[in-house]
Amino acid sequence: MGSEMEPLLLAWSYFRRRKFQLCADLCTQMLEKSPYDQEMNNISSAAEYYKEVLKQDNTHVEAIACIGSNHFYSDQPEIALRFYRRLLQMGVYNCQLFNNLGLCCFYAQQYDMTLTSFERALALAENEEEAADVWYNLGHVAVGIGDMNLAHQCFRLALVNNNNHAEAYNNLAVLEMRKGHVEQARALLQTASSLGPHMYEPHFNFATVSDKIGDLQRSYVAAQKSEAAFPDHVDTQHLIKQLKQHFAML
Repeated sequence: MGSEMEPLLLAWSYFRRRKFQLCADLCTQMLEKSPYDQEMNNISSAAEYYKEVLKQDNTHVEAIACIGSNHFYSDQPEIALRFYRRLLQMGVYNCQLFNNLGLCCFYAQQYDMTLTSFERALALAENEEEAADVWYNLGHVAVGIGDMNLAHQCFRLALVNNNNHAEAYNNLAVLEMRKGHVEQARALLQTASSLGPHMYEPHFNFATVSDKIGDLQRSYVAAQKSEAAFPDHVDTQHLIKQLKQHFAML
């Protein structure tokens, strides 16, 4: 076992023995010692730690859920399903679990369980934010089956439940772009980028649509924001290069 796991396991041992203050103190020390190791959205790294946790406690709900999520985002929805179904067998029954089950069933082509899972997720939603996430995922399913009208309705319902849902604004804007509603799409993308400045998609989409209508300055500014959020995004790099070439010709 790696030495980096030892403090985590010791903290977990304190927690299991109800020595909460010792657990909290140790966790604080770990965060202060190496704050840059706490990488945001580093699911793969987190999954490795959680696998070690499962060796100590094979019923650890958060560990099972994290490993399932890692398999899903690694394009392994069938394996993710095993972990989520294990949580069901353990008695976990909430909106988030059925929401994840719905997505996994869809991408694993188990369509008979997809809508049932989302229906249960909506029924179990404890607040509007949870309901919004379910409608947002249903929108993805609708896009996947090619029903853009249904997708539009789902993303709208996501915003009805949570009008700060940046991802829903972004996806709704993409649908409006497909309809040729340029100004409406740009307004939605501006809202999405202000609500989620860490996301590259609204910036890139705004840059793309601005480039198409000849608003090159705004396109360039948005493309730079997209690059800052996701430096390795190839399409953003190509757009910036194209815009620089155009500016050089002026």
